[in-house]
Amino acid sequence: MMELSFLATLAIFAATMTGTPGPNNMMLTASGANFGYRRTVPHLVGITLGVASLIAVVAGGLGVVFEMFPWVQQVMKLVASAYLLLLSWRIANAGAPNQADLSDRRPMTLLEGAAFQYVNPKAWAMAVSAVGTFTLAGGDYWWSAMVIVLIFMAVGFPLTSLWAGFGVWVGKVLPTERSWIVFNRVMGLLTASCLFFIWA
Repeated sequence: MMELSFLATLAIFAATMTGTPGPNNMMLTASGANFGYRRTVPHLVGITLGVASLIAVVAGGLGVVFEMFPWVQQVMKLVASAYLLLLSWRIANAGAPNQADLSDRRPMTLLEGAAFQYVNPKAWAMAVSAVGTFTLAGGDYWWSAMVIVLIFMAVGFPLTSLWAGFGVWVGKVLPTERSWIVFNRVMGLLTASCLFFIWA
């Protein structure tokens, strides 16, 4: 049976990885502000399930691909950078929600949120670090991998929800169209700044 200290350390690690600024949390803040919490929930769930599945994939051995074929990681970084810049551009050029054409604007879906984790280098680093640090040897390997997945889901969803909730609050205190434009441009720049996580 796993010791409480092990679970506590894993939970702190998961909180640090999922609760700190990064592409996911910047996009969730912008989504919460522009679309509200309820419409952002599929994006939240997608992130949670995407990270969980990524950890499972890494535990299954796919992380070794990066060691064997370094070019795969470089290709992933280029794809992630291009997609992140596209999302940043969309966020930065959004106006106030009540001024936007609703047919052209929507939050990310569950599948989009989950799929993004596979081109999100912070999520890959998080998954590889978690599996490399917290899995146990021998017959306990898969049990410990399952615990890592469950802890990340249990800790990650409420923490990422806080970022979406923060966005909702920001959306309520922005009084003018101009303030919305400024907010969305700042969030777009912050999202783009997450390129640091990709190339650092």
